[in-house]
Amino acid sequence: MALLINEDCVNCGVCEPECPNEAISEGDDIYVIDWEKCTECVGWYEEAQCVEVCPVDCIPKDPEHVETQEELLAKKEALVDGQGSTVMPDQSKKLKAEYER
Repeated sequence: MALLINEDCVNCGVCEPECPNEAISEGDDIYVIDWEKCTECVGWYEEAQCVEVCPVDCIPKDPEHVETQEELLAKKEALVDGQGSTVMPDQSKKLKAEYER
C-alpha cells in the first residue's frame, strides 16, 4: 500500500529528502507522494522514513493503492534497476529541527 500526504501537511519539506525512491515532491499547496514510486521504504528501511520524520503526522496509508509487502519489494527492485538512489537523511533532520523551534 502506498502512502499519501493529507491536507494536514504544513509544507515543511522534511519528508522529501527522506524518500529513497524520490516519490515525494512539492505540490501546489502541500507535498505529494507519487503512488507509483512509493514502496513505504520496503527493501530500504524497517519503517517508512517520511512517516518517521513528519512533525504533524499527516502521512497515512493510501486506501486507493493497496499492495502486499512482496509487491512493494518488487516495485522497489524495478525502480532501482541497478541505479540506486541517494538520500541525505541529515538534511531532513536539520529541516525538522528548524520547524520544531
